[in-house]
Amino acid sequence: MNTASRPVIALHDPSATPASRLVQRPEAKSRRMGYAARFAKNLVTACAASLLLVQPVLAQSINVLRDAETEAFFRDISKPMIVAANLDPKSVQLILVGDPSINAFVCCGQNVFIHSGLIQVTDNVNQLQGVIAHELGHIAGGHNIRSSEGTGPATSISILSLIAAGAAMALGAGEAGMAILGMGQSVAQSTYLSFNRDQESRADQAGAEYLLAAQLSGQGSLDFFGKLANQEYRLAIPQTNSYNRTHPLSSERIAALADVYAKSPYFHKGPDPAFQARFLRIKGKLIGFIEDPVRTLAMFPASDQSVQARYARAYAWQRSAYPDAALGEINKLLATAPKDPYFLELKGQILLESGRNAEAITVLRAAVANAPNEPLIATLLGHALISTEMPADMAEAKPLLKAAIARDKDNPFAWYQLGVIYDREGDTPRAALASAERYSMEGNRKGASANARVALAGLPRGSADWIRAQDIALASACEGNKKKC
Repeated sequence: MNTASRPVIALHDPSATPASRLVQRPEAKSRRMGYAARFAKNLVTACAASLLLVQPVLAQSINVLRDAETEAFFRDISKPMIVAANLDPKSVQLILVGDPSINAFVCCGQNVFIHSGLIQVTDNVNQLQGVIAHELGHIAGGHNIRSSEGTGPATSISILSLIAAGAAMALGAGEAGMAILGMGQSVAQSTYLSFNRDQESRADQAGAEYLLAAQLSGQGSLDFFGKLANQEYRLAIPQTNSYNRTHPLSSERIAALADVYAKSPYFHKGPDPAFQARFLRIKGKLIGFIEDPVRTLAMFPASDQSVQARYARAYAWQRSAYPDAALGEINKLLATAPKDPYFLELKGQILLESGRNAEAITVLRAAVANAPNEPLIATLLGHALISTEMPADMAEAKPLLKAAIARDKDNPFAWYQLGVIYDREGDTPRAALASAERYSMEGNRKGASANARVALAGLPRGSADWIRAQDIALASACEGNKKKC
């Protein structure tokens, strides 16, 4: 898979015009596909309980992709397994990460992060469900919280070996001291790796239970581990044992799970046809969004008339600055499903980014009407309305954006748009509060703190907005002073 030409995933620059929203911005943390940006907090990889696959992720932040259709799909295919794990579907979030590596992990609470590279290599929805089931095993097992059970003993061994080595060196036995130190570090590492492999194996077994309870086949899980095994061979990872690895070898995992899955009455049950169709849709649009357009058009030639291919080509043509060709593809999709909110959303975005704001608004109104509970689509309509700078359109956008934020508070782009409306209305304190919310999500501590102080100075003391501004100001101060608050 070609990764060299992949664009940097970037958060919308709120000051950018619609036509410039796909510009690479290296300082940004997330970007939407259909979309407004989600939260853009730096998520340090140290909090990850599971790095499922062949190689660990070493980046210091996560590039989040937002797409209403993809998020709805994730929610629907994971809900039976979440329920089987005795978790609350409203509390578990599945988040798409713009990263070409084949990976998935749990981080920062009940959040399952799925790399775009993983979506690209999976063949069907059942394989993806197998990955999700494994990650839910980490959440239900509290592996994030229990990580100290592995690091604690390893750290103790390291400290004891350091003390013993120091004592030996003090007595003049330098070589013996170095040997003691090296042995202690080796034992500490082995202790931690053994703990981590045990957690992975437990998550595998728990995932198998959830698939069974959800009446899903484990064949997809086995097939996916087979893909990982092929990756391990290609990377020349020794297959003799997993002693020096954080995870069991994929071949070991297949051996441990094959009998378990084979006993399930649902083992030979194929992927759900409706879910599989949706999977192909989101995979097509993802490829169109992240792949080089030339490669996308080669992967999905004009002779391919499938929904997946048309979706991919629409994004490829738009990214290549051929909006008419992109509209041609999406119009053919709408001819078969004129009320599909996600087709309408993409058409509206293409029109908006082409400067055809009035047409975009009409289309996006239809998208919102057919998907009234999708805050990302509502935010895009709000943005289109604000772009006209007409008072009537501003008035229509305000309740849309407030409702979108009520459903999806972690959306800096929506907060920015709402702040624009407050500013046009002359409501400086609430415009500042909206900016504080936005900067807080983007990790801009200084911007959040400064705007929170402006909001506090103008909002009624003790009001809900005043309390929220105070919370942001305190959180920014704590972060800046490295305090635990």
